[in-house]
Amino acid sequence: MRLFAVMIVAALTTVSANAGELTGTLQKIKETNRIILGIQEASVPFSYLDGDQKAIGYAVDICMRIVDAAKRELKAPNIAVETLPVTSSNRIPLMMNGTVDLVCSSTTNNAERQRQVAFTNSHFLSATRFAARKSDNITTIDQLKGKPVVAISGSTNMVQLNQVNTVRNLGITALAAKDQAEAFLMLETGRAAAYVLDDVQLAVAIARSKDPSAYMISEETLSKAEPYGIMLRKDDAPFKALADRATAELYKSPEIEAIYRKWFESPVPPNSLNFKTPMSAVLRKALAHPSDSPDPASYER
Repeated sequence: MRLFAVMIVAALTTVSANAGELTGTLQKIKETNRIILGIQEASVPFSYLDGDQKAIGYAVDICMRIVDAAKRELKAPNIAVETLPVTSSNRIPLMMNGTVDLVCSSTTNNAERQRQVAFTNSHFLSATRFAARKSDNITTIDQLKGKPVVAISGSTNMVQLNQVNTVRNLGITALAAKDQAEAFLMLETGRAAAYVLDDVQLAVAIARSKDPSAYMISEETLSKAEPYGIMLRKDDAPFKALADRATAELYKSPEIEAIYRKWFESPVPPNSLNFKTPMSAVLRKALAHPSDSPDPASYER
């Protein structure tokens, strides 16, 4: 009887130890049997809703590789995958308070954000530029002096617009839009003289517009080429290691080329638009050498 009691205690101790091995996000996923992806509803082609209101996009496909890795790690193939809409303004708070487990969108990875959240290996590089109506003949940043210019509230682009406005003393009226759709509408209707955003997303917005030939994208940039990353919680080493392994494996394989072509060089749902944006040499090099660095210069070496 005493031996049996000792065996029971030992078994319970082993179970407790195994349960205690999981921490952070992996523990949360295991306990709830679900993983929650924060998605942006209009960040084409990174994260958006298709005609059936399903979350799709380049960043969503990458997030699903992390999800698959988590399922294998936890030996739980039936984990439910749920999506929750996020905005540029609330995605960091929702990550920090545990509401979402991954943010799958076009989120810029920078040093300021890394003080609050973490990022896995960068999946895209983009510089901030502005779009304007060709009829207004605005081609340089200095020509925006005294004009209303729109950017998305809470975005890196808004920070960069405010910085250049201050440094050059341009007297720009910075207008805050809640999302990309609202921002482009402000440009389209003349409420804003220019729209500041990452260049690839400006190309997408113009391709989706009623008259793509009516708009131009500036050659002059408001930033260096900056990295996008899938966002996850800070100080969660096991989950970050899992995400880094999953993304590095994908980025070093030929499959990332196919995924990129699917979203940037092929017709995409729901309207079969083709953004005709080939992968740049800088991005190809970055994917071949995966990194979570927030420093734009590190991707140009």
